Amino acid sequence: MELDIKALDKIIKETLSAIEKSKQQIYQIAESARSEHERLEDEIRQLKTEITTIISQVTHLEIEERKARLRLMEVSRDFHRFSEADIKTAYENAQAAQLKLVMLREKEKTLRFKRDHAQIILKRMHDTASKAEKLVSQVGVAMQFLSNDLSNLSEKLGNLHDMQQLGISIIRAQEEERKRVAREIHDGPAQSMANIVMRAEFCLKLLELNPSMVSDELMSLQQLVRHSLQDVRKIIFDLRPMVLDDLGLVPAIKRYLDDYKTQNDTVVEFAFWGKETRFETSLEVAAFRIIQEALTNIKKHAKAQYVFIKMELIPKRINVYIKDDGCGFAMDKLTPGGDGGGYGLMGMRERIQLLNGGVNIHSSPGKGTEISFWLPIGEYNIWEV
Repeated sequence: MELDIKALDKIIKETLSAIEKSKQQIYQIAESARSEHERLEDEIRQLKTEITTIISQVTHLEIEERKARLRLMEVSRDFHRFSEADIKTAYENAQAAQLKLVMLREKEKTLRFKRDHAQIILKRMHDTASKAEKLVSQVGVAMQFLSNDLSNLSEKLGNLHDMQQLGISIIRAQEEERKRVAREIHDGPAQSMANIVMRAEFCLKLLELNPSMVSDELMSLQQLVRHSLQDVRKIIFDLRPMVLDDLGLVPAIKRYLDDYKTQNDTVVEFAFWGKETRFETSLEVAAFRIIQEALTNIKKHAKAQYVFIKMELIPKRINVYIKDDGCGFAMDKLTPGGDGGGYGLMGMRERIQLLNGGVNIHSSPGKGTEISFWLPIGEYNIWEV
């Protein structure tokens, strides 16, 4: 019976950890969708301006083309009065005007096609962002329910049958949550891939209609592919940074901080004391995610220019201290919900509590924020390097 209770506790902790990861991934999807939404709005405005200009040019050229045809008809009817050179010039002018008009009309069709396609993708991005925001709220509620009711559930069970049934329910809830996250990823990065396919088809069409425009369109497609690749790589890193498995906790943190400094133009100083040691996977992941969540909060809310992180490995525990010079906040007024704030700190506390650690957070408006936490290291946690 004792062995079964420990197994159930492990399932509960893994479930809470998985849902917390899902919440962060969904938030990243919402952020990506909002950014793409803004980019598409700018693109549509530019396309509308170009279409308006083309329409004006087509109208003007239609008048010129009509005059050229009338001139050609005139010299053709009265060829005795006009020279062969006059007739040839009239024919060439009419032909040139017609060709230019055809090219302008094709360009107008192409721009209208791009505008209509961008408007379809814009609506998809809007729907994706709305769904992701609602899902973040729902996952937050689920986290509160699970952390409050399931953390001590094994103590409330009176027999093995009840514990087995609860374990099945938890696994089912975990799988359902993964399905919802998979659907959101399908509506986000997968839509970007679909957009790339459509743009490639558009390039093929341009090869037939207007080859001179293919180069610009391919450059635009190249940029879209690069942005999509960056989004996919970021999702992969958020799911599981490979350097964490390959090299360990400290190298993974250093790599993450290097990327963070580059992407956010923030001065980040990292100090480490102790011997670099490999730990049990769940401990390394938890420590990494807590630091990652703290830096994500700094990026979103603190507006800090400088961040100091100190990590210390001592016998039987890991100590971490994080300080920023950002705007800070009033501790007594921060409650999860409402404006969407507070979930990051709540998730950090829950991770630390699951590993029987401790955390202290100090902040006030205009004076930055300090976070210090520790995680216990048991003999079973340590790997020989």
